[in-house]
Amino acid sequence: MINSSNFQLKIQEAPLMEPQLAELERLQTRILNRISKLELSLSTQNNNNNNLSACDGGDTTEARLSNILRSNGVKDFAFKKVSSDYYEWPLESRRDVLGAASIDHLCKSIVLVNTQAPSNITDCSDCNNSKYYIVVVQYTARFNAETVKNYLYALNDGKIAKKRFNLRLAPEETSMKLTGYGHNAVTCIGMKTNIPVILDEAILRLNPDFFWLGGGEIDLKLGIRTSEFIDFAKPFIVSCSGT
Repeated sequence: MINSSNFQLKIQEAPLMEPQLAELERLQTRILNRISKLELSLSTQNNNNNNLSACDGGDTTEARLSNILRSNGVKDFAFKKVSSDYYEWPLESRRDVLGAASIDHLCKSIVLVNTQAPSNITDCSDCNNSKYYIVVVQYTARFNAETVKNYLYALNDGKIAKKRFNLRLAPEETSMKLTGYGHNAVTCIGMKTNIPVILDEAILRLNPDFFWLGGGEIDLKLGIRTSEFIDFAKPFIVSCSGT
């Protein structure tokens, strides 16, 4: 940046007539005024840009979810931006870019719909007998819907016929409507609908107890301490996977 305080006109060593000196002084004054205006304009522009950046940062998915987590007492979490072709990579490469402890620490959230729920069960108002559930399971594990069916049957003390529980993957448009997140971006944090969460019991046995899941955008991942996730999401903990 030009520093007006250091600006000086180089005066010829030969003696100048008084009119010439006066003209040079006027010229110097005009130049200094222009420099001052230029500095003021640049300063104002930089401040505006900083203000815009601060506003944009508050509206990002990462900022929104971070605020939700912190306001609920979650402290040990991290977000990581990944490449747009992340899901084309092998699990080992995903582990490395996230800094995860192992491929077993890579998890996903999937929305399930109970296709055999009674006609009066249409939403998530009853956690024990909800139309929809969201399950967090490892990528390395195979989800077992039958174990969730048995768990929910027992949770309702057998008062609801077992045939009324048939958990299937919800259509993508349904998942999007309920969570607000698209394919490969689903997370349990900040969903549009308060869907009951089921956490696979195998995740509790991970060491260290810090796992990764979707972060609300396809190229954003969330790592979180297992105990803090449980305190926040209040999930049903179910052994619902195999290898």
